[in-house]
Amino acid sequence: MKDKISINVHSSIKISDDLIIYFDPFKIEDDVHDADIIFITHDHYDHYDVESIKKVMNDNTKIVIPDRMATFVLGTFGPRHVIGVIPNEVYDIEGIMVETVPSYNVNKEYHPKSNNWVGYIITLNDERIYVAGDTDMNSDNEKVNCDIALIPIGGTYTCDYIEGASFVNEIKPKVVIPTHYGSIVGDVNDGEKFKELIDSNIECKLLIK
Repeated sequence: MKDKISINVHSSIKISDDLIIYFDPFKIEDDVHDADIIFITHDHYDHYDVESIKKVMNDNTKIVIPDRMATFVLGTFGPRHVIGVIPNEVYDIEGIMVETVPSYNVNKEYHPKSNNWVGYIITLNDERIYVAGDTDMNSDNEKVNCDIALIPIGGTYTCDYIEGASFVNEIKPKVVIPTHYGSIVGDVNDGEKFKELIDSNIECKLLIK
C-alpha cells in the first residue's frame, strides 16, 4: 500500500486503491471529484479546507469527521455525506474497518484532548495505515499497532522531527511517511533529519521534497 499513498502538501494525503481516499485535503488545485471517502482529523484551516473538499468530493462521497464538527459540516455538506466519529471506536465505512485514535498535544495548547479530535487507522489489503493527525506522542497513541504510519514532524503544533522519530521508534511500523512539514511549519529538510533518527528496521519514505 505504501506506493499508493501520495501527499499533495503538508498533511493533505491521498490513497489511490480500489477506493480513492483523502485525509485532510488542502490546497487542492484541480477539480477531480474522485473521492470515495474523505477523512478529516480536526477543524483547523489546514486540515478542514472546504474549497479543497468541494474539489475532490462527488455525489457519493462520505466525509468522516470528529463528531464535535458535525453542526457546521452538516450545514455545509448535508447529512447524506457526513459521518461523525468519536475517539477510541471502530467503524465500518464503505466496507473499510476504521479505528479512531485520540489526537492531541501533551505539552502545547493547540490541540487539547478535550476537543476529541482524531487520527485514523484504516485497514486496506490487510495493511493497517495510521494517519495520526495533529498530535504529540501521548498515552493514547503510543501503543498504536500499524504497518504504515503517517506522522507529523513539523513542530510548533505537533511533534518536531526528534519527537516524531521517538514516536515512530516506539510504535514500530514497517513503513513511516512523515507529514506536516515543509510549508506552514517545519523546514523541508526535516524529513531527512527525521529519517536519520529512525530505527534501521523501519522504512522511511519521504513524499515531501
